[in-house]
Amino acid sequence: MAYRIERVEKIIERELANILFDSTNNNKLKYVSITKVSLTNDLSIATVYYTVLGNLGEIESTKEDLEKSKGYLRSILAKRIDLRKTPELRFKYDESLAYGNHINEILENLKK
Repeated sequence: MAYRIERVEKIIERELANILFDSTNNNKLKYVSITKVSLTNDLSIATVYYTVLGNLGEIESTKEDLEKSKGYLRSILAKRIDLRKTPELRFKYDESLAYGNHINEILENLKK
């Protein structure tokens, strides 16, 4: 079962990235990068981790746009993947990229 969950996670990740780039009218969502998708064991909820370049205001604005668009994204996703029930989408900002940049800055400052 775990293999199936991983496979479906990758399919959802790929398809959501394509949908955000191709099928949305919101230009801000075209620059969202999907970093990971985690599914519950019953495939009912997909937690989608994303990153977006920009300041805190742009990150919050993108989060609001994703929340407003999640019904539309789920319906397009349902047409593209072959599952009995399309999972509910929950979006979470992935802070690992920002944290990695912060660590790199610290290391660069140590070199000086």
